[in-house]
Amino acid sequence: MKYALALLAALALNATANLLIKFGMRGMDLELNGSSPMENGILGLIKLLLRHWEVLAGLVCFGLNVVFYAYALQKLPISVAYPIMVTTGFAIIVTIAGWKLHEKLTLSQWIGVVTILIGVGLVAKDASRQMGSGNASPGDNTMQNSETK
Repeated sequence: MKYALALLAALALNATANLLIKFGMRGMDLELNGSSPMENGILGLIKLLLRHWEVLAGLVCFGLNVVFYAYALQKLPISVAYPIMVTTGFAIIVTIAGWKLHEKLTLSQWIGVVTILIGVGLVAKDASRQMGSGNASPGDNTMQNSETK
C-alpha cells in the first residue's frame, strides 16, 4: 500500500511540476516580450527566475517526483507504475490546461484521453491481481513474497 501511495504522490508531483513550469513560463514569456532571457546575463536570468517562482517550484516538484517514483518502483512493476503515472498525469494536465489555460481539445481527443485511461485501468486491475490483492495464481506470488520480507 505504501508503494501505491508513493506512486500517487509521484503522479501528483509530476503533474504539478508540469503545470507550474507552464504557468511560470507563460508569465516569463509575457515579461520578456520577445527578448532573450539571457539579454541581461546570468544574473538577469536568475532574477527573472526568482520573479517567476513557479518555474523553480516546478523543478523542485520534479525532483521530489523522482524520489517518490523511485521508492514506488522498489515493489511495483514498472509496466504498471509508468503507465499509471504518465496517463493519469496526462489526464490531470489536460483537464487543468483546459480549465486554467483555456487550451481546447476536440471531442476525438477527449475520447482518446478516456480510452487511454480505460486501458491503464485494465492494466492496473490485472496487475493488482498478480500482486496478491486479487486471485493470483501460484506462480504469480513473486511480488507478494518480496513485500512480506
